Amino acid sequence: MNKNVRHYDPIFKENAVLLSYVRNTVSETADELGVNPKMLSKWRTTYSKFAKGSFPCLGRKRVYYENKEIYELEKELADSQLRLEILEKGIKYINQGKQLLCNFIHQNRDKYPLYKMCEVLGASHSTYDLWKKQPFSKTETRVYLLKKEISSIFFEFEQHKGAVLITRELHSRGFQISEGQVSFWMKELGLRSKVKKKFKVTTNSKHNLCIAPNVLNRQFKVDKPCKVWVSDITYIRIDKRFLYLTVVMDLYDRKIIGLHLSSGLSTKVTTLPAFEKAIANRPVTEGLILHSDKGIQYANKLFTNKLAEYNCIPSMSRTGDSYDNAVVESFFNTLKREAIYKQKRLLTTSEMKIVILEYIENWYNKKRIHSSLNYKSIEEFNNINHEKEEDTL
Repeated sequence: MNKNVRHYDPIFKENAVLLSYVRNTVSETADELGVNPKMLSKWRTTYSKFAKGSFPCLGRKRVYYENKEIYELEKELADSQLRLEILEKGIKYINQGKQLLCNFIHQNRDKYPLYKMCEVLGASHSTYDLWKKQPFSKTETRVYLLKKEISSIFFEFEQHKGAVLITRELHSRGFQISEGQVSFWMKELGLRSKVKKKFKVTTNSKHNLCIAPNVLNRQFKVDKPCKVWVSDITYIRIDKRFLYLTVVMDLYDRKIIGLHLSSGLSTKVTTLPAFEKAIANRPVTEGLILHSDKGIQYANKLFTNKLAEYNCIPSMSRTGDSYDNAVVESFFNTLKREAIYKQKRLLTTSEMKIVILEYIENWYNKKRIHSSLNYKSIEEFNNINHEKEEDTL
């Protein structure tokens, strides 16, 4: 039997060749267009010889392209246009550090050739590969932790503590840091003691990921469960290192419905498992809002795709405003004040996990009285509302 032969339009062939010059790879272009790579290579060879006369209509002869310099100039022009496009979009990240530059390259790897972006933006391929394996360096992680702790202390004491008192508080919590360093980070975060001017907080949200608007807009009162969940990450000092605690809270009754402890900060060991535990504990209703900050653990594709899978609506705090996620921030302050800072020594990983789980599961979620619930425990609040619902049926 004769095989069906597919015929391609002359314009398609020419555009395919030109696109392969821009992509600078035959296999990638062929895969994108759904043609055989060998056929595309043959078209390129023909085009290098005949250029505009390479693909005449049926019944017409090819016109030999004598001036090969024009062909070379067309290739150079296509390459220049590609380099210019990459530079226009990526130039703002060149002087903002390896983290942001590599993140831009990673987000655009399907649009532009990887080697071309590295060449134009001055980033080596090895640097990008290392960044993929470990997006946060040890220094970046330490700075991130310090900023979170400084902000936490600042709001815990109602914005009345300055650099000197915050430094002393950090020392009492096991941090080795100078007053000058605390003052520097407070200035960068925009934290000022409450005197005359309103303070401004700037979180580290400089990344080219999936940023959502502030849908929640500080509407912390919710009339039904599973309408709004809030989430955040904090770190806890243990013996020789830190633990990271990620929680998901239902704003309706302030219950922690998902939590995860980890020794790393990647999405796979923070926000993703905490969210998966939350959906295992409570059903995901239509239009569920999940509110968080703009951290990379919430704004990356892995986590946003998981939200989309359950038709959840993402909401993120505005840059520089910690009050937009005040409820979960308040929970972290309460946890540290009532359970963690009472410890007389730095605990091991296993010891700290027991303390945290015991506090959340057996105290906070069951027995602790909450002012937001009219001074009732979460269990009492839910039992009363459950009885009211049954009476109305």
